[in-house]
Amino acid sequence: MRFLWLALAIWGAVHPMAYFLAWFDANGFSIMGMVEAWHANAATSGLVWDLTIAAITLTIWVLVECARTGRWWGLLAIPATFCIGVSCGFPLYLFLRAPRGTS
Repeated sequence: MRFLWLALAIWGAVHPMAYFLAWFDANGFSIMGMVEAWHANAATSGLVWDLTIAAITLTIWVLVECARTGRWWGLLAIPATFCIGVSCGFPLYLFLRAPRGTS
């Protein structure tokens, strides 16, 4: 399972980023413009809040588990979550916490 988590983390980084880069190419590099686009209607606002709550939940889980286990590499999932997305941060954390030697 460990390498499946890694593959999903890579996919979760690359696939959404392609859409973000296409948006920036069409609209210029404007973070605030992208945030406005995320709230274009109720459906997209709902999705943004869904992902925000999932990201906060994942962050709390990572912090608690890292403090409990002392496996500090798991903290890498936090910037991955907020700089790339939950689709990268969550499987990355599962990869980092999986025992080595399992596939």
